[in-house]
Amino acid sequence: MNKDTGIKLVAQNKKAYHDYFVIEKIEAGIELFGTEVKSIRQGKVNLKDSWCQIKDGEIFANGMHISPYEQGNIFNRDPMREKKLLMHKKEIRRLFALVKQDGLSLVPLSIYFTKGRAKVEVGLCKGKKLYDKREVAAKKDAQRDIERNMRR
Repeated sequence: MNKDTGIKLVAQNKKAYHDYFVIEKIEAGIELFGTEVKSIRQGKVNLKDSWCQIKDGEIFANGMHISPYEQGNIFNRDPMREKKLLMHKKEIRRLFALVKQDGLSLVPLSIYFTKGRAKVEVGLCKGKKLYDKREVAAKKDAQRDIERNMRR
């Protein structure tokens, strides 16, 4: 746990940073059931192929896998159900306009706890082309070589 900010990071979507340019990050609450919160506290969540969609003025996270809680008998929910994200209506409308107009995507980037509440960091993203991915990989390799030579 980061003692300065009180944030405990649970899971990150590293694939999203590989596949998308993140233009903006937005914090959203997430509507969960008790056994799902316990499972997230244990770190049993996967954001790898998740995405967000806006329908009827509400925003939902799809493809987010929260493993069933071991001691949670009948109260466990479907691990792949769509989870409602909690944001102000004004923010949802703004994001909806950007997604429809500019062809951007909404992708969950991370899940963390702050002040005991589960939060999702949603990224407004633009997809990378194959040549963009190669360019980023080449820059990382060059930076790694420079750092290696500086140590010598």
